[in-house]
Amino acid sequence: MINKEKVPTRLGFLASHGGSGARAIAAACRSGELAAVPVALASNNSRSSALAWARAEGGLAAAHLSSARFPDPAELDGAILAFLQENSVDVLVLSGYMKVLGPQVLEAYAGRVLNIHPSLLPNYGGPGMYGDRVHAAVIAAGERESGATVHLVTAGVDEGPVLAQSNVPVLLTDSVEQLRARVQATEGPLYVRALGRFLAGWTRPGAP
Repeated sequence: MINKEKVPTRLGFLASHGGSGARAIAAACRSGELAAVPVALASNNSRSSALAWARAEGGLAAAHLSSARFPDPAELDGAILAFLQENSVDVLVLSGYMKVLGPQVLEAYAGRVLNIHPSLLPNYGGPGMYGDRVHAAVIAAGERESGATVHLVTAGVDEGPVLAQSNVPVLLTDSVEQLRARVQATEGPLYVRALGRFLAGWTRPGAP
């Protein structure tokens, strides 16, 4: 079903560091490229620039939610879910979030959580595969192509359905830093495009 509602989709974000994906999506919302509105961002890192950005952005609820504040994983899971629900988040976007989501959030937002990963999944995904570890593995394997993948989040790490991918060459002379920069240059536009396609086919629960 096509989402024809006039009420914009409310987006929530989880980020651990810079939150570049959240920033690109927020800019696309402001420009009208995405029919959505960013409403909330939480970070497990109290010193993350993503959290500082959210607090300065205006219109975004911001919170530090981590194991430092909630040592019990179930309590942290519940705190994240409460934060999202208190801000009426419709769709959750992970923007460099380095933690695995708990079962409460996964159940409440099943089919409504998006993530971006710096490889062409299903290759170079799974537990322990993140950031420069991914790029180093791609180079070590002699791959000639890499990219980024936007996918739906499920209980299995990096195992959810793929929504969109970008492709970049891997050069024989590439360092991890060079490949990272090439992949990262595609991530913002890819995330915006994938989210746009997702929203075009998503209907808010309970809508006619």
